[in-house]
Amino acid sequence: MKQKILYISGTRADYGLMRSVLFQIKHHPEMELHIIVTGMHLMPEFGSTITEIKQDGFRYHIVDTIQEEDSKGSMAEFIGHFIQNLVTRVREIQPDKILILGDRGEMLGGAIVGAYMGIPVFHVHGGEVTSTVDEFARHAITKLSHIHLAATAESAERIRKMGENPEHIFVVGAPGLDQIYPVITEPDMDVITRYGIDPQIPLILVIQHPVPLEPGDPAAQMEKTLQAVSKIRGQVFVIYPNADAGGRAMIETIKQYESLPNIRTFQNVNHADYLHLLKISSVIVGNSSSGIIEAPTFGVPAINIGSRQNGRQKGENVVDTGYDSDQIAQAIEYGLHDVVFRQKVKAAKNPYGDGRSSGKIVKILESVVNTPDLVQKRMMY
Repeated sequence: MKQKILYISGTRADYGLMRSVLFQIKHHPEMELHIIVTGMHLMPEFGSTITEIKQDGFRYHIVDTIQEEDSKGSMAEFIGHFIQNLVTRVREIQPDKILILGDRGEMLGGAIVGAYMGIPVFHVHGGEVTSTVDEFARHAITKLSHIHLAATAESAERIRKMGENPEHIFVVGAPGLDQIYPVITEPDMDVITRYGIDPQIPLILVIQHPVPLEPGDPAAQMEKTLQAVSKIRGQVFVIYPNADAGGRAMIETIKQYESLPNIRTFQNVNHADYLHLLKISSVIVGNSSSGIIEAPTFGVPAINIGSRQNGRQKGENVVDTGYDSDQIAQAIEYGLHDVVFRQKVKAAKNPYGDGRSSGKIVKILESVVNTPDLVQKRMMY
């Protein structure tokens, strides 16, 4: 009998990062993949990205829970409602294992359901440090999970220090890189043509998300970034933020800059196109983990704004700056034009792996046997 693997997806980001893993599970002769689709995937204002999952032909189940309002309280309500609705789906599907990624609320909900229903939880990208409420969620997920699929040795060591069994901790790299290495050698002309990009003018990619526990107004912070990029000679592509508290207000700010001749905005960009855009961009600006984890493989400088990625392991491509439009503009100019820096970025190694994570993750999913000792965790303090 095939093992039923349940993956939980709430955003375009987690789905894109795990896409290679999901395809390997789908085509594995001894596994049956089910995907829970929820959250931002179901929201038209964020691009209704469930369409990407449908196009890829995966078996999916909708848990119709979304964040109704642009507030911190709504984020907490979403998690509560999601847990209630997920339990119903899990009873229907009867999965053998639950696979989750990262630190978002739906992943925390999935870990809670797995832990309380006695289903082994496999957690990708645990042990990492950031400076948002998501970091608390990430470490809570670690304590609720049974198998830990860390991206780096540094993250694996943090998981071990949290009292997790070393035999259940594996360093697999970042699965988001698996789709990047083939893109390095693929031609970009199709994307350049469809998006109307001038290869002679720098492409500046902007992705900035709200940071709910950080002081300051997310919309005002977004405006500082937009003020900075509007001063730079370049083609600026702004991709909408996530649905965390403050995200909708940021979108309203973005809309105010849509009429500028050098700025174009996108509700969503499918993952395949996004990788090509990142590859051909001259710099990525904002606070997305993509600048930290994926951009180094392409040798693309990342101007990292604010505290969202504080503490995360960073490569040579990252330039940190605060929410000051002049500082941001200076950092962008440095990333675009400093020859020595750009050469260093091109030559640097990505600390998040070599693009071979998916096979490692699937092999671990296949080989770990569900036993009472696995589900009944022991702290190794």
